[in-house]
Amino acid sequence: MKRLTIYLVIASLLFTGCGKGKKVKDQNLIIFHAGSLSVPVKKLTEEFERANRGVKILSESAGSLVCARKITELNKPCDIMLSADYYVIDKMLIPSYSTWNIKFATNEIVIAYLNGSKYSEIINSSNWYKILLRPDVIFGRADPNSDPCGYRSVFAASLAGDYYGRQSITDSLLSKDRNYMRPKEVDLVALLQTNVVDYIFQYKSVAIQHNLKYIELPREINLSDIRLKKKYATVSVLVPGSDPGSQVRIDGDFICYGGTILTNAPNRQLAIRFLDFMLSSKGKDIFMSSGQNPLIPALSDQAESIPEPLVRYIGKAEKL
Repeated sequence: MKRLTIYLVIASLLFTGCGKGKKVKDQNLIIFHAGSLSVPVKKLTEEFERANRGVKILSESAGSLVCARKITELNKPCDIMLSADYYVIDKMLIPSYSTWNIKFATNEIVIAYLNGSKYSEIINSSNWYKILLRPDVIFGRADPNSDPCGYRSVFAASLAGDYYGRQSITDSLLSKDRNYMRPKEVDLVALLQTNVVDYIFQYKSVAIQHNLKYIELPREINLSDIRLKKKYATVSVLVPGSDPGSQVRIDGDFICYGGTILTNAPNRQLAIRFLDFMLSSKGKDIFMSSGQNPLIPALSDQAESIPEPLVRYIGKAEKL
C-alpha cells in the first residue's frame, strides 16, 4: 500500500507539476537584424535568455534592406527589426509596419585585410585606393541593393573621388571586381579569410570582431562624423523600395543604426523587455565589447510613439 502511494505521488508530479518545479510556458521572440549586428545580438540573446527562463530568441541575419522586404513583401512574422541604417526603417516600415524608430549605435567604413593580402606591408590611409586599383589586387564589397554597408561603400568611393580631387577614382573603384559583391557585409569575411580577395570594404566593428587588420579612412570618407552630414549627403544611390519594382533614393549620411518593434509583433511585451535590456548599461557594455559604439543617449524622431519603458533612454537632440 505504501509503495502504491509513492507511485501515485510521483505520477501526480509528472502530469500536473507543483510548486517551484512548475514549467513556465515557453515564449518565442523573433528578431530580424543586420549582419553586422550578429556578434552583439548573439551576446544579447545569451544574456537575455539566461535571465528569462522559457524565452527563446529566434534571430535572422540578413542585409537590412532584405530584412525590411521580409516584412513588407513576404509578410513574415517579426517582433523586432534592428537595421544597420535607421533610414531603412524610416523609409520602408514607417508608418505601415511600425510607428517609431530608435537610433542606438554608430560605426564607420574601413578597408579590412590580412597580413597575407597583397601589398599589406605598404597600404595606408593615404594610398589605399591606389592599392585597391592595382590589377593584381582583388577587393570585395557588399551589394548596395541588399545591405547598407553596400551602399555605404559606394558613398565612400564617391566621397573619395571628391576628397582626392579625381572623379576617376570613384569610377574605377565602383567598376572593379564587381563579381566579388555579396548580399551582406559579414559574407565578405569568408572571402578574405580564404584568400579569395585581398581587401574588403567593411564596418570597423566587424573587422574588430573577426580580428582583421584594417585601414581607417579620412573622416571625410568613412561616414563616421555627424558634423559632416551635409558633406556626406552630397552623394546618393537608388535601391529597390518596399514595393516590387519601386526605387528609393538614399543619400549619404552619418552611420547610425536603428531599431523598432513591429506594430503587429507576435510578442510585443517581450520585445519591449528585450529592447529595454539592449539599451541598458549592460546592453551598451555588450556593444562596446563587440567593437561597436552605442549612441549615448539614444535618439528618435518619433519619441512620442515610443513605449513608455524605453523613453528613459531617449535624449533630447537635433534630428540626425
